[in-house]
Amino acid sequence: MTPIPKSAALLIVLSASLIGCADKSLLSPDLSQAQNSTPQAVSSAAATPTPTPKSTVKPISTPQSTPTPVPSATPKSTTASEPTATPKPAVVGNFSKTKSVTGDHVPYSWYYMKKKTGQVPDFPKETKSFTADQKAVWVGTGKKVYLTIDAGGPLIEVDLMLKSLKENDVKANFFISGNNIKKNPEYLKKVVADGHFVANHTMTHNDFNDMTDDQIRKEITDFEALYTKITGKEVEKYFRFPFGHYNMHNLNLVSSMGYTSVFWSTAMRDWEPRANGAEDPYNDIMNNLHDGNVILMHQGSLENMQALSRICKEIKKKGYEFGIVNELHS
Repeated sequence: MTPIPKSAALLIVLSASLIGCADKSLLSPDLSQAQNSTPQAVSSAAATPTPTPKSTVKPISTPQSTPTPVPSATPKSTTASEPTATPKPAVVGNFSKTKSVTGDHVPYSWYYMKKKTGQVPDFPKETKSFTADQKAVWVGTGKKVYLTIDAGGPLIEVDLMLKSLKENDVKANFFISGNNIKKNPEYLKKVVADGHFVANHTMTHNDFNDMTDDQIRKEITDFEALYTKITGKEVEKYFRFPFGHYNMHNLNLVSSMGYTSVFWSTAMRDWEPRANGAEDPYNDIMNNLHDGNVILMHQGSLENMQALSRICKEIKKKGYEFGIVNELHS
């Protein structure tokens, strides 16, 4: 076997670090139609999410400072820009090749199939088998948009983000990991003080498909306890699976704890450098804007934060209002 040159090895490591906690289902969007078949577990070598990268952008002083779809992906902050893409249907999770996963433990990764601007995308065929007890939402109706911001990775440009939302009179929906809250309690306090909606994004932002039931319950209840300790309030029962990875068993389990799982109908490859800077997230969202749009973006993307004010303004110019995810019904 020919040894890999040091330069090539370094390139591989750097490329992997960019993905962060991104949903791998977005990595090959061109296959979105072709792979819409019954998922099968893949090997741990192919599916294991890379560790959440450290931000290269110096966090603001305010607080101590996500196919998928992302997903619920966590980007690495960067001043470069990221290519647009539509999530592909795929199944990811840390499963051994020798382990047979069947029944309600078959792993899924959330995706959507983009249509023309103004048209609601298609969604995973698995959703057709969701029962009334499996509480999940991913798109609304009418002239409303639901801006969801995942904060499982770097907390960058907090002041810019909050300023952009406040100046445009927009209330956003935040899915924040407990570890981020624990390290940056002032971040949570500022988000809550500005009247934004905060939901449960687990304590550690790890893949639920790799956890036992007891571990999953602890991830959720530890977040609840920490949120109450810092805010004095109880978190509302809305939840997002890290990476958009789930299975029917885990969806049932989360639902049995009183939670509604929130997926999305627009997402971006915003954990990678964007080729055209802030122009890319703007185009990603505006070119896929539709009634009831549940938008997923990540705070760890500098380009997202730079484009946020313009995005809010343009969405309102199109006649849409911004909504809170507790208005959505499964």
